[in-house]
Amino acid sequence: MSEVLELEESWVRAARSGDRVAFGKLVDSYMRPVFNLTYRMLGNAPEAEDAAQETFLRAWSRLGQYDPEHKFSTWLFSIANHYCIDRLRKRRTVLISIDDNPVLENLHDDEPMPEQETLRHEQSAEIQALLGQLDPDYRTPVILRYWENLSYEEIAATLQLTVPAVKSRLFRARQRMADLMQRREMATLPPASGNSSGRVAAGGAVAEAAEPPRFLNMIMPGLQPR
Repeated sequence: MSEVLELEESWVRAARSGDRVAFGKLVDSYMRPVFNLTYRMLGNAPEAEDAAQETFLRAWSRLGQYDPEHKFSTWLFSIANHYCIDRLRKRRTVLISIDDNPVLENLHDDEPMPEQETLRHEQSAEIQALLGQLDPDYRTPVILRYWENLSYEEIAATLQLTVPAVKSRLFRARQRMADLMQRREMATLPPASGNSSGRVAAGGAVAEAAEPPRFLNMIMPGLQPR
């Protein structure tokens, strides 16, 4: 076991005995990834901050229910996920299931980064337009896999699913996004004017269709648009 995990376990043991300082160290360690999850789930920073704080309040009050046989982060993400789903269900907006979603926006980058770097470097509006249209059952696995870099086993434990079920949801999400991204790219092209291999650019040159966004190469191996 690494020194970091040993230190974390010591904080968890102390926190379960009522040590607020030790729990504060856990908060410091996990505030960033928990915020990243709640932000991706809920779509706006103030609500995500509230959700992150509520996650830790619930974790503190339920420490007696935590099973040390499982990773603390898995348990914490599970609390955050359930809270976000409850918030989403209370909204008066209709979430579109991945099975009926007609159009998805562009997903830019999948590298896990601190929230400030994420908000600064990613096209957040486009990403949230994408994630906001997914049913939470599909949204959460995508976030945990491609932003939090969790393994299939960790996602399965967090969501109380089997590993095959996690892989199936991710596969279907990637496949659907690839198909819909192709439609989006084609919809933005001007009429071909009889040229089937490309479009006529200024000066009469034939311009190739835009390359698929690089996120397809990152999170959709083997699922490039047909």
